[in-house]
Amino acid sequence: VQLQASGGGLVQAGGSLRLSCAASGRFFSKFTVGWFRQAPRKERESVAVVDWTGDTRYFVDSVEGRFTVSRDNAKNTVYLQMATLKPEDTAIYYCAAKWGPGNQNPQYDFWGQGTLVTVSS
Repeated sequence: VQLQASGGGLVQAGGSLRLSCAASGRFFSKFTVGWFRQAPRKERESVAVVDWTGDTRYFVDSVEGRFTVSRDNAKNTVYLQMATLKPEDTAIYYCAAKWGPGNQNPQYDFWGQGTLVTVSS
Protein backbone atom coordinates (compact mmCIF):
# COMPACT_ATOMS: atom_id res chain seq x y z
CA VAL A 1 0.00 0.00 0.00
CA GLN A 2 1.26 3.44 -0.93
CA LEU A 3 -0.21 6.49 0.74
CA GLN A 4 -0.33 10.08 -0.49
CA ALA A 5 -1.39 12.77 1.96
CA SER A 6 -2.58 16.11 0.65
CA GLY A 7 -4.70 19.09 1.51
CA GLY A 8 -2.44 20.97 3.87
CA GLY A 9 -1.80 24.67 3.62
CA LEU A 10 -1.86 28.00 5.37
CA VAL A 11 -5.09 28.98 7.07
CA GLN A 12 -6.13 31.56 9.59
CA ALA A 13 -7.24 30.56 13.05
CA GLY A 14 -10.87 29.55 12.99
CA GLY A 15 -10.62 28.26 9.45
CA SER A 16 -11.01 24.77 8.05
CA LEU A 17 -9.05 22.31 5.99
CA ARG A 18 -9.71 18.84 4.72
CA LEU A 19 -6.79 16.50 4.47
CA SER A 20 -6.91 13.51 2.16
CA CYS A 21 -4.97 10.28 2.31
CA ALA A 22 -5.16 8.49 -1.02
CA ALA A 23 -4.07 4.87 -1.10
CA SER A 24 -2.96 2.68 -3.93
CA GLY A 25 -3.08 -1.07 -3.77
CA ARG A 26 -5.68 -3.69 -3.18
CA PHE A 27 -7.94 -4.41 -0.25
CA PHE A 28 -7.87 -0.85 1.05
CA SER A 29 -11.15 -1.46 2.82
CA LYS A 30 -9.36 -3.96 5.07
CA PHE A 31 -6.82 -1.45 6.28
CA THR A 32 -7.02 0.65 9.42
CA VAL A 33 -5.81 4.18 8.73
CA GLY A 34 -4.54 6.67 11.25
CA TRP A 35 -3.70 10.35 11.14
CA PHE A 36 -0.67 11.58 13.05
CA ARG A 37 0.94 14.97 13.42
CA GLN A 38 4.28 16.34 14.42
CA ALA A 39 4.56 19.94 15.50
CA PRO A 40 7.88 21.81 15.53
CA ARG A 41 10.12 20.61 18.35
CA LYS A 42 7.54 18.09 19.50
CA GLU A 43 7.16 14.36 19.18
CA ARG A 44 4.77 12.85 16.72
CA GLU A 45 1.35 12.16 18.17
CA SER A 46 -1.61 10.15 17.07
CA VAL A 47 -4.60 12.31 16.18
CA ALA A 48 -7.35 10.02 14.93
CA VAL A 49 -7.96 6.63 13.41
CA VAL A 50 -10.63 5.04 11.31
CA ASP A 51 -10.67 1.27 11.62
CA TRP A 52 -11.25 -1.04 8.70
CA THR A 53 -14.72 -1.53 10.22
CA GLY A 54 -15.43 2.19 9.98
CA ASP A 55 -15.15 2.84 13.71
CA THR A 56 -13.37 6.06 14.60
CA ARG A 57 -11.33 7.19 17.59
CA TYR A 58 -9.63 10.43 18.52
CA PHE A 59 -6.52 10.65 20.66
CA VAL A 60 -6.06 14.34 21.24
CA ASP A 61 -8.60 15.92 23.55
CA SER A 62 -8.33 19.29 21.89
CA VAL A 63 -9.40 18.01 18.47
CA GLU A 64 -12.55 16.22 19.57
CA GLY A 65 -15.53 18.04 18.20
CA ARG A 66 -13.35 19.91 15.70
CA PHE A 67 -11.77 17.11 13.64
CA THR A 68 -13.64 14.35 11.86
CA VAL A 69 -12.00 11.31 10.33
CA SER A 70 -13.82 9.38 7.64
CA ARG A 71 -13.16 7.02 4.76
CA ASP A 72 -14.45 6.40 1.28
CA ASN A 73 -13.45 2.90 0.32
CA ALA A 74 -14.74 3.35 -3.21
CA LYS A 75 -12.14 6.08 -3.65
CA ASN A 76 -9.43 4.41 -1.55
CA THR A 77 -9.27 7.60 0.47
CA VAL A 78 -9.38 8.60 4.10
CA TYR A 79 -10.16 12.16 5.10
CA LEU A 80 -9.45 14.34 8.08
CA GLN A 81 -11.84 17.26 8.17
CA MET A 82 -10.45 19.94 10.45
CA ALA A 83 -12.58 22.84 11.62
CA THR A 84 -12.08 25.78 13.95
CA LEU A 85 -8.35 25.43 13.53
CA LYS A 86 -6.02 26.81 16.16
CA PRO A 87 -2.37 27.84 15.93
CA GLU A 88 -1.50 24.83 18.09
CA ASP A 89 -2.79 22.58 15.29
CA THR A 90 0.19 23.67 13.20
CA ALA A 91 2.12 20.53 12.30
CA ILE A 92 3.04 18.13 9.57
CA TYR A 93 0.17 15.68 9.28
CA TYR A 94 0.84 12.11 8.26
CA CYS A 95 -1.44 9.25 7.41
CA ALA A 96 -0.49 5.66 8.01
CA ALA A 97 -2.10 2.30 7.40
CA LYS A 98 -2.00 -1.21 8.76
CA TRP A 99 -3.87 -4.38 8.03
CA GLY A 100 -7.09 -4.46 10.01
CA PRO A 101 -8.78 -7.84 10.49
CA GLY A 102 -7.30 -9.78 13.39
CA ASN A 103 -4.36 -7.40 13.75
CA GLN A 104 -3.60 -6.48 17.36
CA ASN A 105 -0.26 -4.88 16.54
CA PRO A 106 -0.33 -1.16 17.30
CA GLN A 107 2.40 -0.44 14.77
CA TYR A 108 1.58 0.98 11.37
CA ASP A 109 3.29 -0.53 8.36
CA PHE A 110 2.73 2.06 5.65
CA TRP A 111 3.23 5.81 5.88
CA GLY A 112 2.48 8.74 3.65
CA GLN A 113 4.90 11.60 3.13
CA GLY A 114 3.10 14.18 5.24
CA THR A 115 1.34 17.42 4.48
CA LEU A 116 2.05 20.69 6.27
CA VAL A 117 -0.74 22.54 8.03
CA THR A 118 0.04 26.04 9.24
CA VAL A 119 -2.52 27.96 11.25
CA SER A 120 -1.86 31.64 11.71
CA SER A 121 -3.19 33.61 14.65
